[in-house]
Amino acid sequence: MSRSTHSKKEVEEALRHAESQGWRVVEGGGHCWGKMYCPYNDKECRCGEFCITSIWSTPRNPGNFAKAIRRAVDNCTTHRKEQAAKVKQAEAEE
Repeated sequence: MSRSTHSKKEVEEALRHAESQGWRVVEGGGHCWGKMYCPYNDKECRCGEFCITSIWSTPRNPGNFAKAIRRAVDNCTTHRKEQAAKVKQAEAEE
């Protein structure tokens, strides 16, 4: 089942970025528009603090909120470790 688009275009673009990195975006959940879940949900990943991120329906500043979503996705420690391992493996194969 596909989700509906977020009303703020900057936030929607950030959510699509998150989904392209494997994060799961789910609508609903109380006062927020939805939540996004890290694909790793690793115990070592910053104590799980950023493994679930709330998505607000009407953020005060949509541009800054979109940047915060991207930051949460791009700074995932487990994702960074896996990317570094892939780079090392590619260099070893050359």
